[in-house]
Amino acid sequence: MSIKRSAFLAASAALAATASAGAQETNPIPGGTHLVERKADFDADAFAKLAGRPAEIRQLYEAVAFKPTLLNNVKNSFNGLQFGYGYAPGDIAIALAPHGPSSSYTYGDYVWKKYRIGEYFDLKDAAGAPITSNVFLAKRATSDSADPDDEKGPYQDISIEALQQRGLIVLTCHTAVEEQARGLVKRGFAPGMTASQVASDMLSHLIPGTTVVPSMVATIAVLQAVYHYTFITPVL
Repeated sequence: MSIKRSAFLAASAALAATASAGAQETNPIPGGTHLVERKADFDADAFAKLAGRPAEIRQLYEAVAFKPTLLNNVKNSFNGLQFGYGYAPGDIAIALAPHGPSSSYTYGDYVWKKYRIGEYFDLKDAAGAPITSNVFLAKRATSDSADPDDEKGPYQDISIEALQQRGLIVLTCHTAVEEQARGLVKRGFAPGMTASQVASDMLSHLIPGTTVVPSMVATIAVLQAVYHYTFITPVL
């Protein structure tokens, strides 16, 4: 049986379009593509499972101004609750709620490099140069000691990965990403791209384990009112 070339090409195009649509359905942009995230784009069940998991102690850290010493406070919460008060690690739920410049904690290296996040937010290293990657993510412990006093061990590691391993819930503010995308375009950090394209790109390249929420200030209210998280926003 012969197939006309035009019919074959049309069928191939339709198949490709179907595959592309299927890929988009299985790999949606976290939080969707609106400036204001819609309920239909928010995985409320996954959020409820994450935020509402069984715990005796729930604590929420809000971070707006970019102050990495905040991560040391989170570590101290875990250590104080586990070793000082004697709570089992599984009974401790701590959430990191960054927005504004602190949303950068949840951006992968791809985002930091492509959009020059360090330069955009004027975030500098010890030498005074703009930070070019998410240096706060990777584990730093060089020992697997079970002694919480071991400064090289996991209990003194303030990296995001180490804290996540201890149960830290890391959230990303959809609104912050959308607003920052508009700022990046306006200031020339994303030539040839629209704000929507930038936001979708950023939301698709977050650090592993982060959960996108519609608005961090709204999420803080939900975490307090519904899930009974205590609230702290350190000024460091």
